[in-house]
Amino acid sequence: MSDALPFEPPVAEVTLGPTGRPLPDFPEPRPLTQHGPARVVALCNQKGGVGKTTTTISLGAALAELGRKVLLVDFDPQGSMSVGLGLNPNEIEVGTYQLLMDPSVTFEDVVVHTEVEGVDLLPANIDLSAAEIQLVHEVGREQVLASKLQPVRAHYDVILIDCQPSLGLLTVNALTASDGVIIPLECEYFALRGVALLKDTIEKVTQRLNPRLRIDGLLGTMYDGRTLHSREVMETLVSGWGDVVFHTVIRRTVKFSDATVVGEPITTYAANSPGAESYRQLAKEVLARWQRDA
Repeated sequence: MSDALPFEPPVAEVTLGPTGRPLPDFPEPRPLTQHGPARVVALCNQKGGVGKTTTTISLGAALAELGRKVLLVDFDPQGSMSVGLGLNPNEIEVGTYQLLMDPSVTFEDVVVHTEVEGVDLLPANIDLSAAEIQLVHEVGREQVLASKLQPVRAHYDVILIDCQPSLGLLTVNALTASDGVIIPLECEYFALRGVALLKDTIEKVTQRLNPRLRIDGLLGTMYDGRTLHSREVMETLVSGWGDVVFHTVIRRTVKFSDATVVGEPITTYAANSPGAESYRQLAKEVLARWQRDA
């Protein structure tokens, strides 16, 4: 009697994501019984226009939906994140600049409780640009932000720092204060060229100032699966960085710009949009990585 099966068994279908790897099913994070201490993460890329601010706001809001208490730190003199959460930079009298440079200013003087439940903000405006020059003459100039955040880490689960598009002293402060780095990267070749320089800066900060600093992941943004260019960039990114690249990819959509205009995260402005769902998936992936590496 033949052992051959009378039919071919079905082959399980594997869904491949934009990174060319199977899309994992990220688990729902466990609910928290208490908050803190926070993991501090800098969102950093010296190239502008790669989605740092959008990612900081949207990831923070998505993490808050999962029960995490989140502090967003606007560390860019352009104040884009403050605008993206409905603040007028011209009306900010006390912000991250004053927190850094004025010993009489406390965290409570600066923090803003946003309309997004579970999300607080340290706002910024053009005043912060002066800190780059003034910090040069400070003792321990690279650790100033870290010293300001240390007392409040116990009150939050996640602190996300939106860095300016440069590798100057403000960015070094953010990296020195952080446990991890998320690098948003536009899916185009010019964006790839700057990642090596950023990696060198992160390695120097790790060696000289902050040995606990790790790259949490590279995030492909502004992805357009209809173009060969976007697909090739993602393939190049994964071939060079492997599992450091997040499985989640953020696709282009006008909803992000619309959400900025109204001063809301996309998770509340267009809650059911693909963009909002992408950041919810990213939040689960980020939490899964942190739990794995803990």
